[in-house]
Amino acid sequence: MLKRLYNWTISLSESPRAPYALGAVSFAESSFFPIPPDVMLLPMALARPDKAWTYAAICTITSVIGGIVGYMIGSLLYDSVGQWLIAVYGLGDKLDGFRELYQKWGHWIILIKGFTPIPYKLVTIASGLAGYDFIWFVILSIITRGARFFFLAGILNRYGEPLRRFIENNLVAVAVVLILAIVGGFAAVKLFF
Repeated sequence: MLKRLYNWTISLSESPRAPYALGAVSFAESSFFPIPPDVMLLPMALARPDKAWTYAAICTITSVIGGIVGYMIGSLLYDSVGQWLIAVYGLGDKLDGFRELYQKWGHWIILIKGFTPIPYKLVTIASGLAGYDFIWFVILSIITRGARFFFLAGILNRYGEPLRRFIENNLVAVAVVLILAIVGGFAAVKLFF
């Protein structure tokens, strides 16, 4: 099943729909979806290292737009949609502490957490809920999401073929590491906030 999913994603990179699918996942991850766009960006950029920079730009732009939606959920729709999303991730009791941290460290929270596997939607919703300055939120989101996706694109562009061989020969181990990173991101939020 894992190999089929990997092969599907690789074949998707050759499709004209590839940028749209990547953009949709990146947008959704920043506002409500639990899976990060890296799981699509990685195989797509491996299949087409020449398009790694384009894929990183798509991820950055759509992630920031999705982040704006997440911000709006936190600031305008928290009592309905935002509260439900936070509860789905089991973080309802942690949000007050997160909001207090925003008063002092908001810019660093956005910069650091936007680059890590910690679910970015939690940062976007919390930013809106805490009333963090919207313009600064957008600027910092562009910086941190761009740094994350362009860093990955740079590695994939430069070392694409050797990485592709390594991943294809160790697909299960790579998948386990990615899943652990995602789960670790959720666990970090639960432990530290």
